[in-house]
This record gives sequence, structure tokens and C-alpha cells, in this order.
Amino acid sequence: AVAKSPTKRVTTQISHLVMSMIAVFKLECLKIKHHLNHFALRAKILIKANLAAMCELKKLCCA
Repeated sequence: AVAKSPTKRVTTQISHLVMSMIAVFKLECLKIKHHLNHFALRAKILIKANLAAMCELKKLCCA
């Protein structure tokens, strides 16, 4: 993560590393809570996001 980080300063590299570790931790918590692997979680989140976007689009088109 640090090697591919687009940051130049040490403090921004550290914050980038910490945020990526937090994201991995949250993903692991979701995997345990829902008993799904990360591919299934990704699909579930993508479907919900697409449904929300379609609802918003319908509101804009009909308004």
C-alpha cells in the first residue's frame, strides 16, 4: 500500500496506510457479520447503489 501510495510526505503516507488498514478492518467485520465473502458483499453493495441511482434518476425525470 505504501509503495503504490501517490503521496510524497511521510505524514500523508502514514495517514494513507492507516485509512487502508481501517478499510480492510471494516470489510472483515462486514464479512463476519453477513457471512459473505468480499465478492458477494461487493455485488450486494453494487446492486443497492444501482437501485438508489435508478430511483433518483426516476425522480429527476418525472419532476
